[in-house]
Amino acid sequence: MRTKITALLLSLAALWVFAAWVTLREGVNLLWVQQMDQRISTPGDVLVIKLQEERRLSMILAGQRSPENRQALLDKRAETDAASAEYKRLADSTTVRMAADDTLELRIDSSFSALTDLDQARAWFDSPNSQYVEHASTMYTEAVTAMFRVYDGMATLDDDKFANDTRTLVSINRARELFSQEDALVSGVLANGRFSTETYNDFMQLVGAQQHAYKEVAQNLEESFPEAAARINKNEVREKATNLENMLIDLPNPKKPIRVITLPEWSAASKAWFDDTYDIMRDSGDTLVDDSVPIATGVIIRLILAGGLGFFAVVASVVLSVTTARHLVQQLERLKEAANELADVRLPNVVERLGHGETLDVKTEAPPLEFGDDDIGQVGQAFNAVQETAIRTAVEQAELRRGIRDILLSLARRTQALVHRQLTLLDVMERREIDTEELEDLFKIDHLATRMRRNAENLIILSGATPARGWRRPVPMVDVVRSAVSEVEDYTRVTVMPIDEVHLVGRAVADIAHLLAELIENAVSFSPPYTYAQISGHMVASGYAIEVEDRGLGMSDENLELINQRIADPPEFNLSSSVQLGLYVVGKLAERYGIQVMLKRSPYKGTTAVVIIPRELIEEGESGAPSKPLTVVGASMPESTDSPSRNGELFTVPALVPPPAPAEAPPVNAPSAADDPSQSSTTPSGLPVRVPQASLASQLREEPLEAPVEDDPGRSPEEIRRIVGAFQSGTLRGRAASVESETE
Repeated sequence: MRTKITALLLSLAALWVFAAWVTLREGVNLLWVQQMDQRISTPGDVLVIKLQEERRLSMILAGQRSPENRQALLDKRAETDAASAEYKRLADSTTVRMAADDTLELRIDSSFSALTDLDQARAWFDSPNSQYVEHASTMYTEAVTAMFRVYDGMATLDDDKFANDTRTLVSINRARELFSQEDALVSGVLANGRFSTETYNDFMQLVGAQQHAYKEVAQNLEESFPEAAARINKNEVREKATNLENMLIDLPNPKKPIRVITLPEWSAASKAWFDDTYDIMRDSGDTLVDDSVPIATGVIIRLILAGGLGFFAVVASVVLSVTTARHLVQQLERLKEAANELADVRLPNVVERLGHGETLDVKTEAPPLEFGDDDIGQVGQAFNAVQETAIRTAVEQAELRRGIRDILLSLARRTQALVHRQLTLLDVMERREIDTEELEDLFKIDHLATRMRRNAENLIILSGATPARGWRRPVPMVDVVRSAVSEVEDYTRVTVMPIDEVHLVGRAVADIAHLLAELIENAVSFSPPYTYAQISGHMVASGYAIEVEDRGLGMSDENLELINQRIADPPEFNLSSSVQLGLYVVGKLAERYGIQVMLKRSPYKGTTAVVIIPRELIEEGESGAPSKPLTVVGASMPESTDSPSRNGELFTVPALVPPPAPAEAPPVNAPSAADDPSQSSTTPSGLPVRVPQASLASQLREEPLEAPVEDDPGRSPEEIRRIVGAFQSGTLRGRAASVESETE
């Protein structure tokens, strides 16, 4: 309501401002025209006349270098310099700069430059053997032309007839300039006594140009200044000057000495014509000034009417509108404040408290407001219903989201428990299986179950909870990286480069391995099947850096920037956000531990994911629980039976477990693949290639690796039973310790 009332008043004020501005602009324009006339036109006219006279005397000196001619020129130069200084002082004043637009300012500056260049022209005229007399004369002409361009850029009154009459008077001055050029040239020729071919051609062109200019001036003066037009057309002084022009034109041989007229005769005729045209221009200017008086008076009257009466009308409208609408606006202010409080304070507070799991009462959080029974009061009652509905909806939506999150978390926990039991069963089956093909299939199923566990943990992370897996002691970083590789489908396409010997604190092992697995999965999924992904790690100033580099097609700069923003500041998870869930999980895990994750272009046109783990999560040197070298499961899997149980643990083969309690007798493990020279070959990604029966006990081999020693009678059944019992006892203790570390 206040906006509408304000808009109404503003529209009325705008009409007044427009009317006042139109008349004010005319008044300001009148003031500027007066200032321009006083500071540019008046001193400029004097300067133009002095320049024309100096040009004429300069040409006379160039034609006849006598002391009298030189002294006359020096006296005229002093007058020109005084007129130039006065013009520059007035034209460069603050008032002129305020009144002039950009174009006029440039033209005024150009006139200053042209006047400065006259020093060079004067030097050429002073030189007895100067070959630049014609060029020096042209520089005077350029200075006068620059003054005329200043006149053209000056503002006039906002009256079409007045502006047209002003241009007509300027055209008289231009015609006088053409005759002045002719006068200077003829005076120099008569002082010299003869024409040259070039000066004669210039003389003929100037005669034609000035006669055409005066003809057009007379035609333009017919409408506004008929008396001035008659004085130009029928003028005895002009006829005398024209007769002398014709005598020079009719010379049989212009290069011979001129005898038909003398310099004093020409000077008298030209000066008389100049003075007469100046009187015509001055009288016409006086007439123009008289015509401008009614125009200026009308401008002042309109300014008083539009400014004064319009202002009082606007003030009266404002007072009436404010008085009428004050009570209405006050009620609307109360309603607006209540709405702002609901939107900015109460509703966000309710949402925040609901996010923390508080139980709220809608009636308590949305008390009704009293606005009366009038029209505004009815609007207030409707607002009360709106705020109650808004808070009730927020409560219901929060309960719905909490229920969905609890469902996801419950399903994920159940799936995690089932996968844990499945991994436990697979571990038992792998340890008792001796058939190589069956064992290989069990390892494949084991790998699938490990990936299923990662997917279940994704749901747990999306639900805002944390997976249950954890370790008490630090774990070597190389084992964390290899554990992440083991949870990727195409693990054979992943190459683990040398990694610094550091340890990761136990509480962050499972989550960081999960984070790396998501990045590795993304790297191999979006790369051609014949390429490999590389993982490297090293200490940096801010922590420990792990780089996951692929050789795929890469991403655009826009996508990289968008994904990095989402990882650095993961948005609230939305059930409709089904794309890039892995990157969302990465962002949540990175936020949990203060890890910096950034995607960038790799040198191979692919993408490199850089993970910076903070120093507080890193322990350098030998520390933590010992671990065995990792062998990733797959089609080429050694049939090792010496790895501990993997039930719900970090690594697939072998898992990291706390050291088992000492057994009654140390367990004897079967020969490992590392002891067999035939195990030296590796896959392209650096993984060992399985050699059948390389890890079996010598008694189970179809063919012994080496010929039996005849002197070795072998172990007795009692010794074998004691060794197997000790091995089984140590394995059970290790599994129990592993389960205990996970629950912690």
